[in-house]
Amino acid sequence: MILQHSEILWNRAVGPDFMHMGLACDGRYASSRPGQFVMVRTAMDTTPLLRRPFSIHQCTPKDDGSVTVELLYRVVGKGTGILATYPKGHRIDMFGPLGRGYTVTPDSERIYVVAGGIGVAPMPFLIDTLQKKRNRLDGIHVFLGGRSQEELLCREFFEARQLPITVTTDDGSAGDQCFVTHPFELAVQEHAPDMVYSCGPIDMLQCILDFAEAHSVPCEISIETAMACGMGVCLGCAVKRRDTEKGYLHACRDGPVFDVRNIVL
Repeated sequence: MILQHSEILWNRAVGPDFMHMGLACDGRYASSRPGQFVMVRTAMDTTPLLRRPFSIHQCTPKDDGSVTVELLYRVVGKGTGILATYPKGHRIDMFGPLGRGYTVTPDSERIYVVAGGIGVAPMPFLIDTLQKKRNRLDGIHVFLGGRSQEELLCREFFEARQLPITVTTDDGSAGDQCFVTHPFELAVQEHAPDMVYSCGPIDMLQCILDFAEAHSVPCEISIETAMACGMGVCLGCAVKRRDTEKGYLHACRDGPVFDVRNIVL
């Protein structure tokens, strides 16, 4: 774990209430894995008191030995509202990388990536890591959902890599008017993948979990949850495990990425 004051390289709006931030970080962040997160102190006074967790959106080593860590976040409250005002050159207090990331191997041939809303945040890092591990991008299909066209984040990233992408929106302003789980289920029925990676709202993840289990498809999901400490001390991000005799898992320490066979949502 690395605790430091990281310099903001950029902090720009990428949609209604969505921000994309780049940070100059310690070279040790090069060991980060997709699905891990950082804890950011959004203000230097006591309001808000607690840090906020953010998925690592991208992680790029630089020639000078530093690493550019990118965050994609939604402005939803006082903490993220303050964060959105910080300009280039401002330094923020953060630590990471934390948690368990996605399992990435070169063995999977057909991979489905399912993201809903701001749940797309860790997926560019995952896609680039998959490309490095597999030496190719073929076989990866992206299912991207949002409430509206304005909330379809990272679409350009996937299109630039010429990945097949299925788009859905709740209001029908882009793609099919349905939940992203619908085309995902049809795709699994037609061609079962070797691996599913997903992140998004809890109801979406429950559908992904149920369908993956019904079709015996390996699946890992990243759970979006509030965290107070990010290190497993406060025990506030408990996740019910299948084997109830062993108690609970915790999203900050045992996750936020879980194999769907190990948890109950």
